[in-house]
Amino acid sequence: MLFQSVIGQIELKRQLTQTVREGRIAHTQLFWGGEGCGALPLALALAQYIHCPNRTEEDACGVCPACNKMQKLIHPDVHFAVPVNSTKEITSDKKPVTEHFLAQWREALSGNPYLTEQEWYKMLGTENKQGNISVHEASRIIEKINYKPFEAEYKIMIIWLPERMNVQAANRLLKLIEEPPDKTLFFLVSEDIMRIIATIRSRTQQVRLPPIEEDALAKKLQEQFSLPEAHARKLARAAAGSYSEALRLVQSEKETDEHFERFATLMRTAYAANGLALMNWAEDAAKWGREQQKSFLIYAERLIRESFTLNKQAGDVVYLLGEEEMFAKNIAPFVNERNVANIYNAFNIAIAHLAQNGNAKILFTDLALQITRLIKA
Repeated sequence: MLFQSVIGQIELKRQLTQTVREGRIAHTQLFWGGEGCGALPLALALAQYIHCPNRTEEDACGVCPACNKMQKLIHPDVHFAVPVNSTKEITSDKKPVTEHFLAQWREALSGNPYLTEQEWYKMLGTENKQGNISVHEASRIIEKINYKPFEAEYKIMIIWLPERMNVQAANRLLKLIEEPPDKTLFFLVSEDIMRIIATIRSRTQQVRLPPIEEDALAKKLQEQFSLPEAHARKLARAAAGSYSEALRLVQSEKETDEHFERFATLMRTAYAANGLALMNWAEDAAKWGREQQKSFLIYAERLIRESFTLNKQAGDVVYLLGEEEMFAKNIAPFVNERNVANIYNAFNIAIAHLAQNGNAKILFTDLALQITRLIKA
């Protein structure tokens, strides 16, 4: 991946290329930012820049053998560790690790380097099971890092979503991440650094990615989907710096947004205090996949936040479109100073319990009942 293919993040690109040119590459770097801001593409671009023998001040050349291999994700000195789980083809007795799914990983990144966790699990076919980076994966990482470089000066290990690393794996890798072998680099790519085990997190040099600049995101949408400038800018504004969210918005213009329908049903049913309908909603929500549930809760937080903003008559900073905006205006009077913090917190706690593998039916039933009580405040 070339730096020029990474959307926005101009200042970070400049800083990273400068560290390479000056020979100041940190041996363990943690790239982190919200979903869709480009942490993984940035790490891939840096790896390609490091390996390119013909790099310029701003980017890799894109045409040399090293660049060609990086573009195809087959460079022998770049390794990957990503969350995986058992599937119909790779059962649990085979101890699933990234190597079992390299073909799918390359296909996924080739299609969209801004890949989301949910999209990855869908491609794997894990049947709603959340992925993890296991102790077996840690053993393979150690083995690969001990290889001598095949072609390049550096060996690079890219660990995507280290927050999915279990304690046993983290403990096994701790010393290696703190003091890698000579000419070995670790690039950790996270969307939630507070869920990374503290002993790992503290041993990295952090590279924080802000949301993508609105101008850069709008330009990308214009080019990719041939959108009018005004419409592309409106979508970019609504996406709040996330390319993944921008893609969702583009897609949602063509099909019903399931999250919106689910959120609207919850809020209407809660306002009506229809107990039976609330239980039915919770039972239905419990059947969604874990990542789908998480995605919905994050989406709901956003609509609560934007509804409160409308309540405060600050519509010029609201990031909503179409039906979302109309619905938010309708519920805005019921999302106010007396209840907004508690409503938002109810969704936030649900996300935390979901991450801890809480019982989904109990979790969503409790959430529905809380919203029913709070929406009347």
